[in-house]
Amino acid sequence: MSNPELHIPLDRSSEEPIYRQVIRHIRTQIESGTLPAGARLPASRDLADQLDISRISVVNAYAELRASGYLSAHAGRGTFVAGAHESVYAHSNGNGLGNGHLNGGSTGYAHKNGHGKDATPPPSIDRSLREMMRMSRKPGVINFSTGKPPLDFFPVQHLRDALIYTLDRDGSRALDYEAPEGYYPLRMSVRDYVSALGIQCSAEQVLITGGTQQALDLVVQSVLGEHDILVTEDPTYLGILDLARTRRTQLLSVPMDQDGIRLDMLENYLIEHPVRLLYITPTFHNPTGIVMPLHRRRQLLALTNDYKVPILEDGVYHELRYEGEQLPPLKALDDKGIVIHASGFTKNLLPGLRIGYVIAASSYYERLTRVKAVADISTPGLNQRAIHLMLERGVLARQLERNNRELRARRDIAIAAAKRHLPTDARWTAPEGGLYLWIELPAEGPTAAELYISAIQAGVAYAIGSVFYANGGGDHAIRVNFGANRPQDIEEGFRRLGKAWRELTSHYDEFEKTPLL
Repeated sequence: MSNPELHIPLDRSSEEPIYRQVIRHIRTQIESGTLPAGARLPASRDLADQLDISRISVVNAYAELRASGYLSAHAGRGTFVAGAHESVYAHSNGNGLGNGHLNGGSTGYAHKNGHGKDATPPPSIDRSLREMMRMSRKPGVINFSTGKPPLDFFPVQHLRDALIYTLDRDGSRALDYEAPEGYYPLRMSVRDYVSALGIQCSAEQVLITGGTQQALDLVVQSVLGEHDILVTEDPTYLGILDLARTRRTQLLSVPMDQDGIRLDMLENYLIEHPVRLLYITPTFHNPTGIVMPLHRRRQLLALTNDYKVPILEDGVYHELRYEGEQLPPLKALDDKGIVIHASGFTKNLLPGLRIGYVIAASSYYERLTRVKAVADISTPGLNQRAIHLMLERGVLARQLERNNRELRARRDIAIAAAKRHLPTDARWTAPEGGLYLWIELPAEGPTAAELYISAIQAGVAYAIGSVFYANGGGDHAIRVNFGANRPQDIEEGFRRLGKAWRELTSHYDEFEKTPLL
């Protein structure tokens, strides 16, 4: 059959995502008979070129139309309008997949500008990616994309007892404003707690925050002005990219090797740019799980001391270690007061209570406290007092021992499942701690963004690797949170992911190579 011409007038100013417009126009032409059964559609790359849009938009549009029964794909031949016996048009409004796939254009922060060549605010995650994140919460989807710890780890009974005891003991005082610096007994408990990690500080250097994310934000606001330069690893925590954009700072990203941030490239950036702050996660880096060895930690401190650049250390995963050597945080090695340490009890105890902390020398502390007071007056006192009581009762220590034992078991299940279900040339490194498995999919196959819609249709979600990069990269990487899922769900999730990979790659050659006849 000859190939009828597709007419797809796109409205680039519309709030409707591009890929949804493509779906709507193709579906309308099929239902009207303009595109008859058996008609062959252009290869995704050709249609993307014709419309001057991202190929991912066409891939996702074709995938949803296949799932709805409008199209069928045949390996080595192409994509066709489904015949009457294949069509399930009546299902097109009820498949639950119509409101949130990854759009074309930017896939988060993947912009091909080279690493660190221009200090510019990172682009925001576009609306289609926000839709994608909503899709991961669809009922029935095994969600590997989150950054949260497992719900079944939460010490609910211990919290209930602590809240009741605190209210009985303190009454209305527990519901009053606290000092912006935080509930002083909690600050003393944090001082004692971090001393076991090698961090020596006073309670007067501890600032209680609304979770670790607020701790990072307070430091960024306190140290950086508009257009000042923040340096981070590449890839890095998505939240720091959001902060850089929101606070209108400029961002430089330094590539990593197997030991963490590359110090040779970092020094070049420090020579060439007036860097004001370095953000680093030295232990169980998010998303890669890398642990910076001790010699590089010392070298990093020496380098930043030479250039008088403070370090914002994110230590939120530091204690989620289930094997390997316990290394000191950067703050424990800092004898110049140049490291600002941010962490909290959100990954290892109770994320919903939003209790974090910053440990900083006096030269930074006063400014941090002023910014904190403006931000929210104080962190809720009842939550602070409950966490303080749980620390004093040893709940956190017992939780960590139990959690790390279970996280190791879940990691092992995830790696075994990945070996069974993912392509044989997929690559990963077994993390010694943390929540995540960073997986590199085969470079000759679909990108992580292209695979995502098939994965959602198969009932599994993951974090697309490219969103963790400030200047492009990670196109074939995914981050899997094995820690947040039960063992049986980990196995099933990888089975679904492998199924999605095989189904997509069975006709991926058509996307790449099939010409129009």
